[in-house]
Amino acid sequence: MDGVPWDHKELSVGQLAERSGVAVSALHFYERQHLITSRRTSGNQRRYRRDTLRRIALIRVAQRVGIPLADIRAALAELPDGRTPNREDWARLAERWRAELDERIHRLTQLRDEFTDCVGCGCLSLDRCVLANPYDRLSSHGPGPRRVLES
Repeated sequence: MDGVPWDHKELSVGQLAERSGVAVSALHFYERQHLITSRRTSGNQRRYRRDTLRRIALIRVAQRVGIPLADIRAALAELPDGRTPNREDWARLAERWRAELDERIHRLTQLRDEFTDCVGCGCLSLDRCVLANPYDRLSSHGPGPRRVLES
């Protein structure tokens, strides 16, 4: 990584991108979204504290499991003085997102297991809809895929 020592306190945007595995454009986006911060040098170049690597790792893991950026930003904003999450913070965030992730797992499992039968939208376009949704009775429950939304 351009010979930057492991204990170097600040990284350029290119160094941060290389070390984190995130494109420079994504780092700029994260900064615009107030997920990470940088300071500007006298030459107007961005410099990131080395602990931004940990913050980016948390962002990437949370994104990978489907946590929206707004939720990630809100969680990071709760950290005192905008500091980087530590082990205890991560445990607290993981617990905070546990119910949401469990619900997402349930919905994905349901979609995987039931999607080929019918989503219960009331469209009557499939032969099975006459059996699964006779007389479009699910429409009285509201619009959309009622069997998926109500279970």
